[in-house]
Amino acid sequence: MIKYIGSKRAVVPLLEGLARRLPIASVCDMFAGTTRVGQAFRRAGCRVVSNDLASYSEAFGHAYIAAGAALDRGRLRRALARLQALPGAPGYVTETFCEQARFFSPANGARIDAIRGAIDEMDADPVMRGCLMTSLIEAADRVDSTCGLQMAYLKQPAPRSLRPLELREPDPVEGPPGIVTRAAANDLARALDGVDCAYLDPPYNQHSYFSNYHAWETITRGDRPESYGVARKRVDCRTTRSPFNSARDSWEALADLIGALRTPWVILSINDEGFHEPAAVAELLGGRGHVAALAMDVPRYVGARIGIHNPAGQRVGAVSHVRATEWLIVCGPDRDAVESAFDDTVVVAGVTPAA
Repeated sequence: MIKYIGSKRAVVPLLEGLARRLPIASVCDMFAGTTRVGQAFRRAGCRVVSNDLASYSEAFGHAYIAAGAALDRGRLRRALARLQALPGAPGYVTETFCEQARFFSPANGARIDAIRGAIDEMDADPVMRGCLMTSLIEAADRVDSTCGLQMAYLKQPAPRSLRPLELREPDPVEGPPGIVTRAAANDLARALDGVDCAYLDPPYNQHSYFSNYHAWETITRGDRPESYGVARKRVDCRTTRSPFNSARDSWEALADLIGALRTPWVILSINDEGFHEPAAVAELLGGRGHVAALAMDVPRYVGARIGIHNPAGQRVGAVSHVRATEWLIVCGPDRDAVESAFDDTVVVAGVTPAA
């Protein structure tokens, strides 16, 4: 999995346990991101609908949620071996993200350009293409020179960025294969039928995932957008906005989403560093069913723990705190199931129930 702000890696075991305990057979991950949570639901035996507006998330969804026994893994490995053997061919990625910005070494940028162009020339269905694209994005992530966000790059190249790009096969995920959609969550909610549970992890602050991971979006799309700023962001980062990233609009968007859902069950993640008070969100969910919540003490995103540095590489100020509180809120029609949802909660690495 790529480095991702808001990643639920620490709480995935809890979410997988919830999926096994609740009376649900299908889940829609409405803001899928890297699909880490969707994979947990799939391992729990649920049929997963993986949804996100990001192009790279759609690729991950095909690789980790939709890929099943029908995928020819032998053909995938042969394709990855051919792509791995390609010589570098400098193009847009090299110019934009290695010369104008310094997210990758020029040698790896040229490899990314060559592999990305070759994928377009392959005869591949969406699942095979998603696996190839996922392999490329994950390989690029392993040799980048950032703290995980593409808003800036390190003053000195990260040691990992000097290693050669290496394509790896995306690991198969146990469980029934699901489907992938790419839609605005509030629109999908109105069309979502026959799904038992919706998992909601919307943005809760002003930071846009579209801007935070613009390089992955550009590489996946394979377009050549006009770019701007030190980070060479896509020019459409200036106009692509989600109501969930607005302090003024986010509550209305969340209320509309919850009200539009047809699923009997909802699991929602919320962080105490966002726009909304967990108690207010729990109250909102209470309008549609019984509610239980668990607060967890989790490590903050690595960039926040590192702190802010000036152009000379010197730390500016001090990190205020390195831990945050993450809430899991469950809402459903069965009181007994809701009240026992967190009964067997176990402490996992880096996560403890909050006092």
